Amino acid sequence: MARPIAVLYGGTSAERAVSLVSGQAVADALMKLQVPHEMVDQTGDWIGALKKLNPQMVFIALHGGDGENGTVQAVLDTLKLPYNGSGVLASALAMDKVKSKALFAFHGIDVPAGEYFAPGRSPSTAEGLTKIKLPVVVKPAAQGSSVGVSIVRTAADWSKAVKLADQYGQTVMVEEFIPGHELTVALLDGKALAVTEILADKGVFYDYDSKYAAGGSRHVVPAQIPADVTESCLRVSEQAYAALGAAGAARVDLRYDPASGRVVVLELNTLPGMTGTSLLPEQARYTGYSFEMLIKKLVEDALCQNRSVA
Repeated sequence: MARPIAVLYGGTSAERAVSLVSGQAVADALMKLQVPHEMVDQTGDWIGALKKLNPQMVFIALHGGDGENGTVQAVLDTLKLPYNGSGVLASALAMDKVKSKALFAFHGIDVPAGEYFAPGRSPSTAEGLTKIKLPVVVKPAAQGSSVGVSIVRTAADWSKAVKLADQYGQTVMVEEFIPGHELTVALLDGKALAVTEILADKGVFYDYDSKYAAGGSRHVVPAQIPADVTESCLRVSEQAYAALGAAGAARVDLRYDPASGRVVVLELNTLPGMTGTSLLPEQARYTGYSFEMLIKKLVEDALCQNRSVA
């Protein structure tokens, strides 16, 4: 009997609820593909569970926390178990938005201007900012799914936004707010698939509820933007992927400001969601991949991946 695939999901991060849905979707796809698999919640003695299972590969369906910051990847490297997605270094860099932004900028990629503060050390008022001015985006440096993110448009909103970001005990990022279109590009093996525009029903902020609640947002794929802007989004997303040394599937989030013509990279996600409202599966369908085909490709890529360098 073939060794099973382990679907590693759940975990303890702030994005656990999303991971539970992603993990179940992956397991359902593997069942349709008639691939033996077992689900392993990344809590308790999950390492012991993997050792006992001895899977042929681990499908990481985690979001945020140890699943996305390189920790789980380091464990799997030590266990010599293949897995989908990026390796330790790219995962750690992508999760730390301060470091990934610096790397993007080094490679000539446009990123938002910003200021960064240690936990509890943010200015008491927005007037304490020296490099940017309102409106700004305030967020913790190593969370995903818009967890802890606020848009501060007036001085009265500052204190609440900083308090929310501080809850995660991480560097607080304060970035210029880029007006315009909310865009995202999914990639497979470094190749950009398409550009999606995200229209959040509650307004311009694509927050946690907009991402995962049914009807919380509308996705327009392909995005209705000028052809040259589409090409710019695809090209810069591939540059960001290469700059971090990412592998497998990834997603780059961007903003496009028609007034200035800027295409700005916000971040790269090394483990895109696999839920019913997730953007990677949606773009994969647009380019001809069913969900099952996408999962099959990610499994096959993981089994062929050489991580001796990355």
